[in-house]
Amino acid sequence: MNRMFTHLDDVKPALRTLVDRLNETYRYASVFAAMDDARTWRLSRSGPSISTDAMVGGAGYCVRVFDDTGCCEYSFNEFDETMIPGIVRTIGERMAAQNAALPEGVTPLPTPIPTDEPCVLKEETAYKIHPRELGDEAILARMKEVREKGLAHEGILDFNVMVLYRQYRELFLSRNRDLDQTCMYTDYALVALAAKGEKIKDYYVPCSTCGGAEVLDTIEERIEIAAETAVKLLDAEPIPPGEYDCVCAPSVTGMIVHEAFGHGVEEDMFVKDRAQAQQFVGKRVASDLVTMIDGPSGNQTATFFFDHEGTLAKDTLVIDKGILVSGYADALSAGRLGVEPTGNGRRENYAHKAYTRMTNTYFKGGDSTLDEMIASIDYGFLLDNPSSGMEDPKNWGIQCMVSIAYEIRDGKLTGKIYSPIVLTGYVPDLLKSISMMGKDVELCGTGYCGKGHKEWCIVSDGGPYMKAKIKLG
Repeated sequence: MNRMFTHLDDVKPALRTLVDRLNETYRYASVFAAMDDARTWRLSRSGPSISTDAMVGGAGYCVRVFDDTGCCEYSFNEFDETMIPGIVRTIGERMAAQNAALPEGVTPLPTPIPTDEPCVLKEETAYKIHPRELGDEAILARMKEVREKGLAHEGILDFNVMVLYRQYRELFLSRNRDLDQTCMYTDYALVALAAKGEKIKDYYVPCSTCGGAEVLDTIEERIEIAAETAVKLLDAEPIPPGEYDCVCAPSVTGMIVHEAFGHGVEEDMFVKDRAQAQQFVGKRVASDLVTMIDGPSGNQTATFFFDHEGTLAKDTLVIDKGILVSGYADALSAGRLGVEPTGNGRRENYAHKAYTRMTNTYFKGGDSTLDEMIASIDYGFLLDNPSSGMEDPKNWGIQCMVSIAYEIRDGKLTGKIYSPIVLTGYVPDLLKSISMMGKDVELCGTGYCGKGHKEWCIVSDGGPYMKAKIKLG
């Protein structure tokens, strides 16, 4: 185990004492503790850089208590046994202040008390090569080789390489729970910049895994893809707006999963009446080829064993052969809705609120091949390399950006490309138009997902190649 993580072993007895003290006063008390180790290596024209900051995570603690009047949280980044009386006093003061702030005559809504079934768990994700043990020098040397090979391609102006590693250990303690997890993920990204005259285009190629530096074994095969596609984009044309038969690469399938439907079934949105999906549970929302899963089984960047509220992680079946079965929920939202929490209560870090968040979210595969999908199209496009997306859970609209569309004519790729692409539409129309699903499922998790414009967490998404009718512009 990472040596810095042993600090949690040192403070765990005192954390248990803190929980016991709080349980003397409140119906439910828990503490979440986290230690984080992150490192990012970058190599570009300006030279190498190494940083130890992570966009999410951090080291600290969050106490959560419930009673008949509500819930209160208190976070802090230093702790020892001498601080217990002060923490207990501060939480009491905050609970009293919350109650005093209620208008006269107003009775607060009952706050569901989290279930606290007994559980002891200690788990760790697997890896082959620890990036810390491989070392900065070896990683930067590998990145230099990759950059030089990328720059060797004709037309390439610059070739940037980024590698990110994060390992974290988290504890969750309540009256009946003692949970301990250590998780690691590593990813990389290649960005090729191509130039012709005054025109400059870039192409981004990511890769990630729940694991260590062994992910770098796949980097060689992606150098040529990044460089050659960036050069091709220099001759790309704007696409004529219209509705087309399209084949979506797994990355685009993942963007549709995440943006078109993933946010819309986060059940804290149900509590706030901000998601149309709440009215469609048990109803058809997609073709019978569509089965959607969210959970830890994807072996990707969002793989973990329990969430930040102490709920054990599990796969959630969201869509079953086109029928919306369920959303996913954090513990507080689940209590409000009268359903079971699904292990999707996640925090940006220990000092932020837990929200319902996606984990590894994807469509399951079917029985078609990519060649069969392309051959089935008279005129359309193969879409690849998504860059951004926005969703509207209340009205089920979607707007996403895709970097490249490869033209298909008479069942064959013509070699002509279009860029950039805006993908729009009404979510159920898009999902119901899906007519073919590929066999192999691919996920990637090199990006962060925000709740609105903030509250970031790492997620992954994906699926197989799929065929659908999509509005492009």
